[in-house]
Amino acid sequence: MKIIFSHGKESGPWGSKIKRLANTASMHGYDVDSIDYSDISDPDDRVERLLDVLKNLSGDFVLVGSSMGGYVSLVASESVDTKGVFLLAPALYMSGYDKQNYTTRSPVEIVHGWSDDIIPPENSIKFAKAANSILHLIPGDHRLNSSIEIVDVIFRNFLTSIDV
Repeated sequence: MKIIFSHGKESGPWGSKIKRLANTASMHGYDVDSIDYSDISDPDDRVERLLDVLKNLSGDFVLVGSSMGGYVSLVASESVDTKGVFLLAPALYMSGYDKQNYTTRSPVEIVHGWSDDIIPPENSIKFAKAANSILHLIPGDHRLNSSIEIVDVIFRNFLTSIDV
């Protein structure tokens, strides 16, 4: 199975969070890739790039997205058959984003920091309630760096839960 990472607006394809989670996935036998969106500022254009990449993919995969990359991964999951979607402080229900209602057939798990001052945790709560998704509200801000160990454990458990 392959894990496809999508980074946020202010990050890059191999930022510290993605490196950490990619290492965890690799250690558990998953192939990993991280899409570079640094030349695209529009979130919906990023969705199109991800969908283009996924068209050429064979086999099962999981989408992982952080911040704007969370929006990108979730919206893309509506058009593809993925084993699961793992979101970190996803940029959902944000003004200026085309999509404001989300539907996916895939299992979705979200991690969001209580002290996030960029994307309100309430946005993840709203989605989790509507989609009946698992939501972990943990100590930390938008970047979740202070709680990366917790994020890593949650990610490992997510991979185990979808790899049955």
